[in-house]
Order: sequence, then structure tokens, then C-alpha cells
Amino acid sequence: MDSHRIFLLLAGLILAAPASARTTDCTDPAGPEVNWTRCYLDGRDLSKQNLAGARLIDASFERAKLSGADLRGVNGYRAKFISTEMKGARLDNGTFSEADFTKADLSGASLANTDLRRARLYRTNLRGADLTGARTGAADLMYADLSGATWTDGKKVCAEGSIGQCN
Repeated sequence: MDSHRIFLLLAGLILAAPASARTTDCTDPAGPEVNWTRCYLDGRDLSKQNLAGARLIDASFERAKLSGADLRGVNGYRAKFISTEMKGARLDNGTFSEADFTKADLSGASLANTDLRRARLYRTNLRGADLTGARTGAADLMYADLSGATWTDGKKVCAEGSIGQCN
């Protein structure tokens, strides 16, 4: 096969690949399965966007707006959501191990079956959030507001004033 045919074959395979399998392009528009690995999206307004299945590994969303966003099934390993507005966002079945949610507002968010192991949730607002089935081993919940949150067992609702632990 000549080199021109090989090039066309490879180009066709790349274009046919799903967005999540393609290389990172930080200018890609928001959408399901977008690959924003190691991208800086600080301050962006992504409220109510569908980012289900996205790759957000090592990405930064500092002071961004993700309220009402669909982040189900996202791989957000070591992503930074510092001071990010995420009210009512859906993070179900996501991987956010070692992610940093310092001072983020996750009030009313759903984090069901989410991997939050070793995540930093320092001073995070989790009021009314659903943590059913979430894995929180070694997560830093210091000063996190868990008032009214459904705890990881799916049964216990944290009492008003639950700061740093579910009472």
C-alpha cells in the first residue's frame, strides 16, 4: 500500500473515533465525552451544560460556573474545582479521586456512587447533596457543610450544623 493510502486510512480512523478517544483540544465546545484533559477552564460559565462522560483529568475549573451541569460518568481525576459554583450539578458515577473542591458550592448536587477517595472537600458546601454510595476514603471534609446531605449509606441525612462530619 502506498503512503498516500495509508495516510487516508489513518485520517479516516481518527475522524471516526469518538471524541473521548481523540487527543485533547482545550478549544473543543462543551458536550458529552469532551476531552479536556489538562485544560484550564477557569472562570468559564458551563452552567447546565451536558458534559456526561467527559475526560477532565488534571483540568482546572477554578471559579467556574457548573450549576445544573450534567457531569455523570466524568473522569475528573485530580481536577480542580476550587471556589466553583456547582449547585444542583449531577456528578453520579464519576471518578473524582484526588480532585480539589476547596470552597466549591455543591449544594443540592448529586454525587451518588461517585469516587471521592482522597478528594479535597475543604470548606465545601454540600448542603442537601446526595452522597449515596459515594466512596470517600481519605477525603478531606474539614469544615465541609454537610447539613441536610444524604450520607454515603443512602439512609442517614446529616443534621443541621454538620460541619466536617455527618451528625
